[in-house]
Amino acid sequence: MTNVFERLGAATLINAYGPMTRFGGGIMGEEVAAAMREATQYCVDMPALQAAASRIIADVTGAEAGIVTSGASAGLLLGTAACVTGLDAAKMNRLPDLTGMKNEIVVMRGQRNSYDRALRAVGVTLVEVGVSDRANGTGIRDADLSEIREAVGERTAAIFYLAKPQALPRLTEVASLAHELGVPVLVDAAAELPPLANLKRFIAEGADLVAFSGGKMIGGPQGSGLLCGRRDLVAAALLQQLDLDYTYDEWNPPPALIDKQRLQGVPRHGVGRSCKTGKEQIVGLLTALQVFARESDRDREARWQTLAERLAGLLQGLSSPSLAARVIADPDGSGIPVVELRLGSARRHVNGREVLHGLRSGSPRIEVNPWRPEEGLLILSPACLREDDVPAIAKRFGEILGAS
Repeated sequence: MTNVFERLGAATLINAYGPMTRFGGGIMGEEVAAAMREATQYCVDMPALQAAASRIIADVTGAEAGIVTSGASAGLLLGTAACVTGLDAAKMNRLPDLTGMKNEIVVMRGQRNSYDRALRAVGVTLVEVGVSDRANGTGIRDADLSEIREAVGERTAAIFYLAKPQALPRLTEVASLAHELGVPVLVDAAAELPPLANLKRFIAEGADLVAFSGGKMIGGPQGSGLLCGRRDLVAAALLQQLDLDYTYDEWNPPPALIDKQRLQGVPRHGVGRSCKTGKEQIVGLLTALQVFARESDRDREARWQTLAERLAGLLQGLSSPSLAARVIADPDGSGIPVVELRLGSARRHVNGREVLHGLRSGSPRIEVNPWRPEEGLLILSPACLREDDVPAIAKRFGEILGAS
């Protein structure tokens, strides 16, 4: 029996890497898929739907408000635009022309990454502070609070913060300084779930806006995310995404989220119009968020641990001298157990890149985390696996390594 992708001419794959965008994310739960299908059968006022989303997101995150976005990157773009314009419709209409407006975002040099292009798309300039000694292994320092203070000026729209466990200075310190200086903090927490507590952590530590991916561990649509934080900034972000083809008199936005009295007019279609979210994405993300919040970290980890142990057992059972498998319970503090594979032995060298090629070129195609293939080290995650994927993976390794 074929599936919809095969009928379209795109073969599916077994994803033992994780919910990566390039592999279509993970496997959506039936409750989420059913909610999205139901949403396709109705029309709805989109601002009202986002206001309903705001209530749910605020409850789960502890933020004042929240909206569903078309991914975490879209959340960063919209959040940046909100920090630049606030609730000034005239400024919204001018983006990405920032002449005479706040046009700088302060960022720690050690936190720069390819995804911060979402900020630059608004037209801002990133002002880097600090030196990446710690990241480069040449020292112990990164950016100091004094350097951040020196970089913030009258053109600063926000401070950007990448929420990784190793990030320094700590968010609480950066947020405290930012609020002393009167600028907001925009946090990229796209991949910082689990643990569940992180949904509330960054807001509690002082962030003004936080962007999460909805298509990773939350289990929502792959092209979804959420932006939560201060109500005025969330409203400004939403206004730059919505279809706003109204006159001011007939425009009636949901007052719980958008205070019409603070706007001198209805903004034109904004810089975030290309980031629009559909009713199906919103309903899917909200359903997934509620499902995710219902499951404890312990239960989630136990479910993944069972899959990981079964996979490691089948791989170890291949009796191949060229393979050793073990489960690592929590390698990065995320609570996601993984299977570490060590290829090769004292008597036989195994080229990890050739094994990766073998996994990718077979049918079904199998994707794993290359990790350090030149050393024969691969990582397999259970996060996007079905039960019947496990024996298929073991079988393929057996064929590639010539195990009996």
